[in-house]
Amino acid sequence: MAPRRMIGGLAAAIGSTFTAAAVSAQTAGLRDGLEIIGAPEPGGVNMQPGVTSVAADIRALDTLLLVVVTAIVIFVTALLIWTMLRHNAKANPTPSSFTHNTKIEVAWTVVPLLILIGIGSFSLPVLFRQQTIPDADVVVKAVGYQWYWGYEYPEHGINYLSIMLNENELAEHGYSQDEFRLATDTAMVVPTGQTVVVQVTAADVIHSWAVPAFGVKQDGVPGRLAELWFEVEPGQEGVYFGQCSELCGVNHAYMPITVFAVTPEEYDAWLTGDAQEFASLDGVRAPQVIELASAE
Repeated sequence: MAPRRMIGGLAAAIGSTFTAAAVSAQTAGLRDGLEIIGAPEPGGVNMQPGVTSVAADIRALDTLLLVVVTAIVIFVTALLIWTMLRHNAKANPTPSSFTHNTKIEVAWTVVPLLILIGIGSFSLPVLFRQQTIPDADVVVKAVGYQWYWGYEYPEHGINYLSIMLNENELAEHGYSQDEFRLATDTAMVVPTGQTVVVQVTAADVIHSWAVPAFGVKQDGVPGRLAELWFEVEPGQEGVYFGQCSELCGVNHAYMPITVFAVTPEEYDAWLTGDAQEFASLDGVRAPQVIELASAE
């Protein structure tokens, strides 16, 4: 088998030199004191705590659907049990010979239709609210790469990349081993109580920007610009994790998302302070090692 050569990328050396101070400043300035709120739990079956109105709508719709589905399962199960007891050979040795029952046929057509209309009357407003993008207080552009995210604040000329932390890097960024494969070296920073519009796209293949606690998920397609929005409730300042949710290659599982939700005052201070470290970087950063196949 042909050997593989490992070469360091020139952009990696340049990027790591310029971003080291910025990453450290951002972590020290914002990560300290922020509670981790939006994170998966081992063996968990429930949704993450919803901290936006969109997430609250989704949870309410999920609860409604669970009630409807549970009622249908109970009714169908009871009907099957009654049929087995009432129409077995012992209880009903002389079965009926009819082949049609108009009333029953109308009922099993109309009742499911009414159930679907009822579900639609609740689910469509939730969908329309998600897809109706309000005027933004903050605009952030999220660009998916194989396999990391880039964030741009176009109104402020801020541009930087966000890459998953290795295990030996977690402590210096204020994380524990529980956050491995969740935490990134930099995070999207947003203020609470303000409408945030995220413009999602991709540079290579289709990615998907998703944060469960915000109730948002949007595919990023190369050459296209899609939008999502959310507003984190005041008092819910913290760290929220997400993940690329569109299969995008061999390292798809190593493309996490980290969001810091901070107070408007902290956000403004970040924009005029630590964030300016990113303004001159132009997002230049490549993986530390580029692996190439040898033709020899």
